[in-house]
Amino acid sequence: MTIEYLYTQPKTLLNKGTGFLTGYSHSLNPYTGCTFGCSYCYVRKMPVSLFRGAEWGTWVDIKKNAAEVFRKQFSREKSKGPVTIFMSSSTDPYQPIEYKEQITRSLLEVMVDDPPDFLFVQTRSPLVQRDIDLLLRLGEKVRVSMTVETDREDIRKHFSPNAPPIMARLKTLQLLADAGVPTQATIAPMLPSSEQFAEILRPLVERICIDDYFMGDGSSGKRTRQLGINALYEQLGLEEWYHPAAYRVVYERFKQVFSEDRIYVSQEGFEP
Repeated sequence: MTIEYLYTQPKTLLNKGTGFLTGYSHSLNPYTGCTFGCSYCYVRKMPVSLFRGAEWGTWVDIKKNAAEVFRKQFSREKSKGPVTIFMSSSTDPYQPIEYKEQITRSLLEVMVDDPPDFLFVQTRSPLVQRDIDLLLRLGEKVRVSMTVETDREDIRKHFSPNAPPIMARLKTLQLLADAGVPTQATIAPMLPSSEQFAEILRPLVERICIDDYFMGDGSSGKRTRQLGINALYEQLGLEEWYHPAAYRVVYERFKQVFSEDRIYVSQEGFEP
């Protein structure tokens, strides 16, 4: 698959936290577009993707001089009041191009010099381990949320073939935990998993967040329905997993292993 990379010059980096992210003052996206291109990604049905005229997952805009633009805007926003940041809401800050461009790392360097009140890093990429040095300097003001939708690699390949393998993500969670970086595993969107899933995650994280399409795509599942995701479940004969009540099965399994105060559901698991 050919990926189109474009360099853009952003005027701003921080966007007001709205909708699902109203608990945050701002969201921060180091890139526009995401080459993981997951089949179920709600961003496929958002204007940034719809008006592009190219398939989601085949293009990325790289924000040049992002750190410089961010530093100025961040300083302005901090002078007005508390700044809590969700990174990222419509891209993965550690997608493959970050190896080369290091936009996300440059933004973290700014934050280490002058920390926000809280930073939530949402990713499914093992590359986040590269920045453990900076994350540690943010102390309790950061949480890394690693997406682990399932423990089954066959399911991962079916729904998100271009995303990192599950085992690599689990190893990264272990590295982050060993280093002392605050972390959580985010089962979102919840995909079919085994009965051992909770046991696998228990040694790696203190917190779990479970979310599905119906709670978490920002439109009560409407955006996801438009993507025809149910067909992917039908191909596997796993239609029962594509249902608003399916998350209860996973929740009950995790309740056997984690205390209930460590299990968060949908929006509450993403709050500062």
